[in-house]
Amino acid sequence: MALDPPMPAAPGQIALFVDIDGTLLELADRPDTVVVPAGLAGLLHRLYDRLDGALALVTGRPLVDVAWLFPEFKGDAAGLHGAEWRCGGAKAAIHQDPKPLLAIAKRFEALAIAHPGLLVEHKGPSVALHYRHVPEAAVLVEAAMTAAMVELGPGWQLIAGKAVFEILPAAASKGQAIDRFLDHQPYAGRKPAFLGDDVTDESGFAAVLNHGGLAIKVGPGDSRAPYRLPSVTAVHHWLRQLAGGGKA
Repeated sequence: MALDPPMPAAPGQIALFVDIDGTLLELADRPDTVVVPAGLAGLLHRLYDRLDGALALVTGRPLVDVAWLFPEFKGDAAGLHGAEWRCGGAKAAIHQDPKPLLAIAKRFEALAIAHPGLLVEHKGPSVALHYRHVPEAAVLVEAAMTAAMVELGPGWQLIAGKAVFEILPAAASKGQAIDRFLDHQPYAGRKPAFLGDDVTDESGFAAVLNHGGLAIKVGPGDSRAPYRLPSVTAVHHWLRQLAGGGKA
């Protein structure tokens, strides 16, 4: 049975990692139509100060989206499920030849034309196919993605999320991203905590649990995370407490 997450007794000893969509922000019909609530930027700023900079956003979005959503955010971030990251002002990425994926993406575009409601999201080193508006197309989308994986080979992986399948470099995962941050200051030596809502966050939960940290699942669904918050609103409340109170 999942438990309510505890409030750390010493926030200065916590390294906090937070997913964006479905965790910090409510899910939207399209990735570009999400709404950033008033006050959330200020909350992240207070958290960053309270944690002495040990705060990173860990998301399936590319880093350019993190900058677009939170232009004043001073913390670190991992994008594309860990395929790219910025840490201490330096940026790096897992390098993968994009040409095979570009060819596959063109086929997905044709599939989306044939089945209105499907959405192809190009992310550079990855491509996602969303079926939120046509849930009956889930089997079709999975079949197309699985066939593409046969062509792409072992350098790539297929992951499933909420009404989406995505192909990205095999070496990428949110768990590896968190492990990478924990090798650097100000994260090293701290107890990690990770908040996420989707199947794609499970590797992140595994990483923080391996370090004796807090894994917090947001919303319903099976998870290895022992702690649970019911909604994005509950996440904001928990983060405000961690930041020392005040409005979101």
